[in-house]
Amino acid sequence: MAQDGFFDDPKQAGELTREYNRTKALLEDWASLAKSKEELADNRELAKSDDSEMAEMAAEEMPGLERRIEDLESRVQYALLPHDPTEDRDAIVEIRAGTGGDEASLFAGDLYRMYQRYAESRGWKVEPVEASPSEVGGFKEVVFKISGDEVFRFMKYESGVHRVQRVPDTETQGRIHTSTATVAVLPEAEEVDVQLKPDELHIQATRAGGPGGQHVNTTDSAVQITHLPTGIMVKCQDGRSQGKNKEKALQILRAKLLEAKIREEHEKYSAHRKNLIGSGGREEKIRTYNYPQNRLTDHRVNLTLYNLDQIMTGILEEIVGTLQASEMEDRLAELEAS
Repeated sequence: MAQDGFFDDPKQAGELTREYNRTKALLEDWASLAKSKEELADNRELAKSDDSEMAEMAAEEMPGLERRIEDLESRVQYALLPHDPTEDRDAIVEIRAGTGGDEASLFAGDLYRMYQRYAESRGWKVEPVEASPSEVGGFKEVVFKISGDEVFRFMKYESGVHRVQRVPDTETQGRIHTSTATVAVLPEAEEVDVQLKPDELHIQATRAGGPGGQHVNTTDSAVQITHLPTGIMVKCQDGRSQGKNKEKALQILRAKLLEAKIREEHEKYSAHRKNLIGSGGREEKIRTYNYPQNRLTDHRVNLTLYNLDQIMTGILEEIVGTLQASEMEDRLAELEAS
């Protein structure tokens, strides 16, 4: 990295920089793990001390050290697994209202805000791409990009069908309704991952729709791109210019084509891969949000938490940590089998 001309090849420079950061973080965790184990051993000895006050203090610190060691061991083990290059990437997130009418669109809006707050807590940047607001204040569909460190590594588990159970504001008899929203999380694709040939693209300018002020309503700034070989269509209307919208639309199209490519490779590689957490099956009901019980259940790992009110403010660490641990067990089992 210190050599002259290192940044002449941006792709290679990016890959090596990410590898350097991963290795640096691994070594820091390894050093912290060794230090924590030493501290735990010292505390165990001090807990046997004749000095009752010292022994009590040492004993009180031990549970915290044990939890820290467990967390560091998990992080080190995860870092030593074969690296998935998409985990370092930014993510394109699509949320669509499912069954449930207006209530489904409101839930889609709740999920959008939850991810915004989670991204903010991790220091990530959220950039809107396209939105189709509903009449009741939610979203029929909302697409956005999240940029930052290892975004896809932490967001990939959100792909699937999210189900909500609650009493809508418009329900006069207090009955609980069930609605759904579909989330798709795609790793951002680079140009070298997916080659887009001009003759395979149908690009057209369209009039931006929905609320957004006088400018949006009076200019043909929105861009719609159709990939002719696959029929995949992408539309972007967030930017004020056709150029910006075209650039964003091409980013999403590459991400969709990369996702299809990854799925195809995984299916060829192993049928077991399709069962991995984070496989992104949009037809799969992955999570239930039960408001009356303040309960969230992730059906993939049988995780039930009774702090839904906090989770909806973007506190997703326990959920993501549990899903990562489960995925790591699956990947280790697969490595052993092969």
